[in-house]
Amino acid sequence: MTEIVKGIVGLLIAVGVLLHLVAALGVIRLPDVYTRNHAASKAAMLGIMVILLATFLYFYLINGQFNSRILLGIAFFFLTSPVAGHLIGRAAYNSGVKLWDKSVRDDLKTSRSSKKE
Repeated sequence: MTEIVKGIVGLLIAVGVLLHLVAALGVIRLPDVYTRNHAASKAAMLGIMVILLATFLYFYLINGQFNSRILLGIAFFFLTSPVAGHLIGRAAYNSGVKLWDKSVRDDLKTSRSSKKE
């Protein structure tokens, strides 16, 4: 039983590392601040949550220790990372950071023009 649990934990850690790798590649390769912010906030958040879940499962199923701090850490990242990503993107837009040249539409620009009228 413990070998199966260790295998599942190892698989979850590998998935978390893969998500972090995708986030890092997204930050390096994507063209503008907004898409980089999306890659960093979404993929990195999921990677952290999967690794913390693997940590929780390892300590709970192998060592028999229930650690509520890990569950609180998962909930904290789940609540704060999307909000932080949104606020960073909104601050970049309000600061005048330009969109990528090939961006299809700007929803905030259309909502601002309708508010001014």
